[in-house]
Amino acid sequence: MNLNHNKFVKDTGQNFSQVIFRGGDMPFSFLSSFFASDIAIDLGTANTLVYLKGKGIMVNEPSVVAVKKSNQDIVAYGSDAKEMVGRTPGEIVTVRPLKDGVIADFELAERMIRYFIRRVKVSRLIRPRIAIAVPSGITDVEKRAVRDSAEHVGAREVYLIDEPMAAAIGVGLPISEPIGSMIIDIGGGTTEIAVIALSGIVNDTSIRIAGDEMNEAIIQYFKRKYNLLIGDNTAEKIKCTIGSAAPSNERASLVVKGRDLVAGIPKTVEISSDEVQEALSEPVAAIVEAVKLCLEQTPPELSADILDRGIILTGGGSLLNGLDERLRQETNLPIIISEDPLTCVVKGTGKILDDLESYQKILTKTRRKYVM
Repeated sequence: MNLNHNKFVKDTGQNFSQVIFRGGDMPFSFLSSFFASDIAIDLGTANTLVYLKGKGIMVNEPSVVAVKKSNQDIVAYGSDAKEMVGRTPGEIVTVRPLKDGVIADFELAERMIRYFIRRVKVSRLIRPRIAIAVPSGITDVEKRAVRDSAEHVGAREVYLIDEPMAAAIGVGLPISEPIGSMIIDIGGGTTEIAVIALSGIVNDTSIRIAGDEMNEAIIQYFKRKYNLLIGDNTAEKIKCTIGSAAPSNERASLVVKGRDLVAGIPKTVEISSDEVQEALSEPVAAIVEAVKLCLEQTPPELSADILDRGIILTGGGSLLNGLDERLRQETNLPIIISEDPLTCVVKGTGKILDDLESYQKILTKTRRKYVM
């Protein structure tokens, strides 16, 4: 245990061993703050990010695990597991424990969270407080599943925060002021759209169409047009490389390899950026319509603020080429992509941990009784 005993005695006036081993009268809250390491988690469908108070983002890994079918042992987590997707032998299967922004496999999600928290190497003397960002549209049952997972991995207190609020804080928007701010967070499983003012979400829309749906749309397009079966990782690569939400003057192409559904043998085709745009048209249109719906339900005073300040895009989906331009054309509003869209949510959740007192209004807190 790396503790400066002399500093502890000077700061507290008590011997460390008296406090820990002989039940000194030091307040438990002081011990908690002295030893505990609070953790913020962005538990995403595509990626899980873990922020350690005072140190920043310590883990940024895909939300994937590789499991042995015979005994349910996990053989790989995160990036290692994602590389196995579509390439595993019969006795191993890759699983994404989260779907559409919520926990789909409770046990595997819990084991994955535990693994990532262990990698952060928090103190085991005092249980940490854990803040987790969750989609604004999830049910109470889904919230309970997230809370239970955090408690089972050792959380002393669990705080839940809506993802669009966390993203807004991470971007640095003035959420506590009487000014309307609009944010769109496009993740792997959900798209969160919210208008925020006075530390609250005035109006929000949450749809379960985001990066995963875009990948699936590309896979289905290849099936229909080319009778070619491609995997999730290939679809992701196509989306990130030549995917587009709006027509572009720049033409690009990509050679894609897969399996011919008719002949059953490997096959190669060349696909253009225009074709990928066509493949992505439905999920992109659904996101645009959700944004319009949210704007229609926004009070006029806040609409005026949004007209002046624009809409902020966060999340990995916001990096889709041309999406900002498509939204600009459809809404006639300024669209700004945040500087680091992939980490906005976990950074915002981390800021909340740094100053819990100031953010009490926006937190959903659950407490587990702690016994020394």
